[in-house]
Amino acid sequence: MSWQPSRLEEQRLEKLGQLEEAGINPYPLRAERTHTTDAAADLFEAAAEDEVVEVTLCGRLTAMRDMGKTVFADLTDEHGRLQLFIRRADVGEESHRILRKLTDLGDFIQASGTMMRTRTGEISLRVYEWKLLAKSLSPLPVAKEQEVDGELIRYSAFADVEERYRQRYADLAVNPHVRDIFRTRARVVAALRRFLDDHDFLEVETPILQPLYGGAAARPFTTFHNQLKQELYLRISFELYLKRLLVGGLERVYEIGRDFRNEGVSFKHNPEFTQLEFYAAYWDYHDVMDFTEQMVAYTAEQVLGKTEISYSDYTIELKPPWPRLTLREAIKQFAEIDYMAYPDAASLRAAIRAAGGHAPDNASWGKLIDGLLGDFVEPKLIQPTFITQYPRDISPLAKGLPDDPNHVERFEFFIAGMEMGNAFTELNDPLEQQKRFEELQQMYKQGDDELNPIDEDYLRAMRYGMPPNGGFGVGVDRLVMLLTNQSTIREVLLFPHLREREE
Repeated sequence: MSWQPSRLEEQRLEKLGQLEEAGINPYPLRAERTHTTDAAADLFEAAAEDEVVEVTLCGRLTAMRDMGKTVFADLTDEHGRLQLFIRRADVGEESHRILRKLTDLGDFIQASGTMMRTRTGEISLRVYEWKLLAKSLSPLPVAKEQEVDGELIRYSAFADVEERYRQRYADLAVNPHVRDIFRTRARVVAALRRFLDDHDFLEVETPILQPLYGGAAARPFTTFHNQLKQELYLRISFELYLKRLLVGGLERVYEIGRDFRNEGVSFKHNPEFTQLEFYAAYWDYHDVMDFTEQMVAYTAEQVLGKTEISYSDYTIELKPPWPRLTLREAIKQFAEIDYMAYPDAASLRAAIRAAGGHAPDNASWGKLIDGLLGDFVEPKLIQPTFITQYPRDISPLAKGLPDDPNHVERFEFFIAGMEMGNAFTELNDPLEQQKRFEELQQMYKQGDDELNPIDEDYLRAMRYGMPPNGGFGVGVDRLVMLLTNQSTIREVLLFPHLREREE
C-alpha cells in the first residue's frame, strides 16, 4: 500500500519543498560532531569558570520553545538531552527564521557553539551555527502524561501496544526505557561471552542452513537451494554440529546465535530466538550444573551489579548454590503423582486425567511426564532450581542413569516459573545413539515434531570417538526477560514476529 500523507505530513512536505527552494539540502552528505550531549555537559562542568568550551552536537529536536528573538530547544542523542539556546543575533536572521518556521520536532540537526549556564542554572549550548541533517516527514508518537492521585503517570505514545513492536524504530525514538532494555541485552550477551572465554571455551560458528535438522524436538523451517536442487532447513539447535567439534579435538566450544523453530508464538516463544549452547569434554551434568549457576550469577552481577533481582512480584536470588530436585520428586511434590507407579502411557494418562491434568491420547510415557512438569511444577519454581533425571524416551541424546533404564542424566533449570535451559551428560556411544534414533523413528509417527531424521554423518563422527562431555543450552531472550523484568519475549526482541495486520 502506497503512502498517503496525513495533514501533518503534508505540512512537513511543504516545509521540505521550501527548504529545497532556499537552496538547503534537507539530507546533507555529511555531519560533524565533536561531542555527545553528556560529554559536552561533563566537559563544561569540569572547565574553569572563565574557560570557553566549544562543541558541535548532533541529535534530534525533541522540544522547542519559541520566544521570538530567542528559541530554546532540546537536542536529544543516544546519550541524553541538552538544551540549545539560539538567538537571532547569534545565528543571523535568515537562519533563525528557517529554524522557527521550517523545522519540526523529530528533525535531526547539527549545532555548534559554546557551553553556558542559563539564568535558571540549566547547562545549555549557546548556538552560533546550526544546520539540518535530516528532515522528519512523519511526526513521532507523543507520550501522554496525566496526574493520578498526585502522581504523574506517563502513558505510552502508542494506543496499541502491538504497534510498538511493528514500529520499533519509533518506539525506540520516544521511549528511553526501551533503549535501555536493549543496552542491557547487549551487556548480558557480552557477560555470557566473557565468562565462557575466561573459562577456556572457544567461540565457534556452525551452519544455519543444514541438510538435516536435529538436536531438539521441534518442527523446522524448510527452504530450497535452487542451484544445488537441495532442500535445506534452518537449524533448530547447534548441538549436533558443536559435538562434532569435540570429535575433532576442540575440548570446550560454545556458540551464541539464532535458532529457528516453526512452532507457536507466546509470551516466551518466538519463531527465531537467540540461544547459547556450550559443550565441554570430560564434564558430566553435575559439572554443567555447577558452571550454570556460576555463569548466571556472574551475568547478573556484571549487568545489574547484584545477584538479587526483582521479577514481576518476586524477589529472586541467583547466587549459588541452587536447589536440585529429581523430576520424580518434583512431580510428587507439586502434582501428587508418582509417575513410576504407572509404568506405561495408558495407566499414567488415566492417573493424570483423574488428577485434572491434560493428557493427550497420543502422548508417550515421557511426553506425559513432561506435560506434568509443565502444568504442575514449572509455574511453582520461582527461585532458581535444577530439575534432574528425565525420561529416556524424550532425551535421546543423553546418557542413561546407571542401573535405571527409564531415566537419563539430564537437567533443566527454572527461574520465575519459566524453563530457562536444558543440559545433558551427552551420549557418546555411537551404537547406543543409533539405537536411540531408530527407537524414535518407531515411537513417533511421521509428521510429529519429535521425529527428527537420522543424521548419519553425526553417527559417523561419533564412530571416530567422541570424548565424554557435558552440554548445555539456554534461551538468551528469556534470560534477558528475567534481568530486565519483562513479562513477554516481545519486549526483549528488537523485531519480534507478528501476525500480518488485518486490514
